[in-house]
Amino acid sequence: MLILASIIEKETGSPADRPQVAAVFVNRLRRGMLLQTDPTVIYGLGERFDGNLRKVDLQTDTRWNTYTRPGLPPTPIAMPGLASLQAAAKPPPSDRLYFVARGDGSSVFSASLNEHNSAVARYQGR
Repeated sequence: MLILASIIEKETGSPADRPQVAAVFVNRLRRGMLLQTDPTVIYGLGERFDGNLRKVDLQTDTRWNTYTRPGLPPTPIAMPGLASLQAAAKPPPSDRLYFVARGDGSSVFSASLNEHNSAVARYQGR
């Protein structure tokens, strides 16, 4: 729970989004999907991270890279606050599997890859 809470803590600054972020991660873990969360990659890069996360970074295997390794990383990546611990302990029921940052601190949550790709295109211009 502490490891999951640490990822939730780093993934969003929005207290309202923490339960939904937790639900997405739990849903992905239950389905055997990779978590694919950028904060774990950044943590694994350590001092090599220069503030710009690149595709090569996502493909660089470290013990914490949830793009290359299934499940949770071996250790927490941050000290989670109470809201992240509560979200990890009791995520709400949800069918969501994806989320993307809106750019205002909040996220858009999606149940399908098509919905997610649309949200990515809208909010991140990719």
